[in-house]
Amino acid sequence: MPQLQLPFFPRGMTLINANIGFHREGDTITYFHGHLPVFRHDVDDHRSFRMIISQLYINVSVKQSEICRAFGIAAINVKRGVKLYREKGIAGFYEEPRRRGAAVLTPPVVAEIQRCLDQGEEIAEIAGRMDLLPDTLRKAVKAGKLHKPKKKA
Repeated sequence: MPQLQLPFFPRGMTLINANIGFHREGDTITYFHGHLPVFRHDVDDHRSFRMIISQLYINVSVKQSEICRAFGIAAINVKRGVKLYREKGIAGFYEEPRRRGAAVLTPPVVAEIQRCLDQGEEIAEIAGRMDLLPDTLRKAVKAGKLHKPKKKA
């Protein structure tokens, strides 16, 4: 016959519900089911936090409202995490975010701008002729995508 687990929680525990709680000790947060630790992560590890609250919700261990109340987060954050968990699993939380590529400074455009810079043209002239913002070119120079030739003394 199965043994019921009494809800013994360590001192200083913050309860999420009657069975699940968490405890912060230094820079580490540990999640407990009763007296058993089930997961641990660093305080600044937001990806692991999103993963564990989503997992607790999907496993029907806690309700969305209990998570929101315990951690002081909005319900939409829980919903987004649960959606990601259902679509991609645990690995989805640790993927690098997708970033857009260069919308304006494509490789052929960069090559043309660099050719103009090498000929001694000014950024403002190039930007005006190519219908670009001068700041876009200045930022590309600062980031190292483009380089201005050294002025001769």
